[in-house]
Amino acid sequence: MRTDLFDFDLPADRIALRPAVPRDVARLLVVKPGEGLDDRSIADLPDLLRAGDCLVVNDSKVIAARLKGRRIGRGDAEPDIEATLHKRIDGSHWRAFILGAKKVQVGDMLRFGSEGRVCFLDQLDAQVSHKDEGGEVTLSFSFHGPVLDQAIEERGAMPLPPYIAARRAPDEQDRADYQTLFAAHEGSVAAPTAGLHFTDAMLERLKARGIAIHKVTLHVGAGTFLPVKVDDTADHKMHAEFGILGAETAEALNAARAKGGRIVAVGSTALRTLETAAGEDGQLSAFAGDTAIFITPGYRFKAVDLMLTNFHLPRSTLFMLVSAFSGLETMQRAYAHAIHSGYRFYSYGDACLLFAGPSEV
Repeated sequence: MRTDLFDFDLPADRIALRPAVPRDVARLLVVKPGEGLDDRSIADLPDLLRAGDCLVVNDSKVIAARLKGRRIGRGDAEPDIEATLHKRIDGSHWRAFILGAKKVQVGDMLRFGSEGRVCFLDQLDAQVSHKDEGGEVTLSFSFHGPVLDQAIEERGAMPLPPYIAARRAPDEQDRADYQTLFAAHEGSVAAPTAGLHFTDAMLERLKARGIAIHKVTLHVGAGTFLPVKVDDTADHKMHAEFGILGAETAEALNAARAKGGRIVAVGSTALRTLETAAGEDGQLSAFAGDTAIFITPGYRFKAVDLMLTNFHLPRSTLFMLVSAFSGLETMQRAYAHAIHSGYRFYSYGDACLLFAGPSEV
C-alpha cells in the first residue's frame, strides 16, 4: 500500500510531554467500526469489557538506555557523544544509535559517566567494534552481565521518544513515569505505552469484574519510532525484537477464548507477540525468539479480538497496524475526531479501545 495513505497532520500542542496524573484519568476513545466513536475515560475500561475477557500486557522493563559521554584516545580532541542502546547482543555487547555518528570509527573508545565521582562504575567505557553505513554501531563494553546493567542504570537516562526529547530533557520523574506497572524484565528502550495507563486500583476493579491479566514479554527497540520512509509499505523492513509467550499463558488464553472470552491486547507489542505465536487456527503456542512481524491492512488477525493502544505517529508502522485492525477509514475518522476533541497523543498521551473491523486490502 502507499505510505502516504497513513499520513496526517498533528498540531504540536497535541503531543503529551507528561502523563496524566493519576494514570487512569487519561481519556479513552472507544472505536467500534460501523458504530461510531465514544468518548470515555481509561477508568471506564473495566465496564467496557466483560467477565471472561483476558487482558494481555507486556511486562518488559525500560532500561536507562540514553548514555552521554565522549570519544577518548584519538588525539587531544574528545568530542561529546550520545548513544542510545537499542538491542542487547550478549552480556557485554549492545547495538546502539550514535548521535553524530561521523565522530566515531571502528576501534574508537567511548567513555560514558560523570567526572569526579569516586566509584569503579563512574567510567563506563565501550569500544566501537562495528559500524554500519547508516551510523548504527555495535559497542563492546568493559563491564559484563549484571555489573554492566548496573553501570548503565547509574549512568544512563530514560530514552524518551524523539518527539518528547526534542522539547525537554529526561529527568528523574521519567524513571517512574516511563515505566509500566507490569515492568519486570529489563530489555526495552521504549515503553510499551498502552500499559502506562494502569494503576493498582484499576487492576482490582478488573479482577472484581472477572477479567484476567496475562503477561507476555517483548523488548521494544528504538525502531518503533522510525517512520516508514519508502513510498510503498511492501518495501519497508521492520526491526526485529525479542519476544516471549510462555506455554502456561498460551494454554490459559486458548482456554479462555474457547469459553467465549475475548483476548484484549494491551498495546501493539502484546498484539505482535500474540500474532507471531498464533497458528492459522488462532491457537497460541509457546514462543521465544525474534519477531519482525509487519501488520498492514489486509492482514487477517488470528489471536486478538480487541486492542487498547495509544495514538500513534503518522506514517508509522503502528498507525498501519491499528488501521489493519479496525480499518483505515475508521482510524482516519477516529484520529481526526481525537485531534479536533483535544486528545493527547503519543507515549504519554491518551488511549483508544479498538474493536476489530473487516479485513481490508
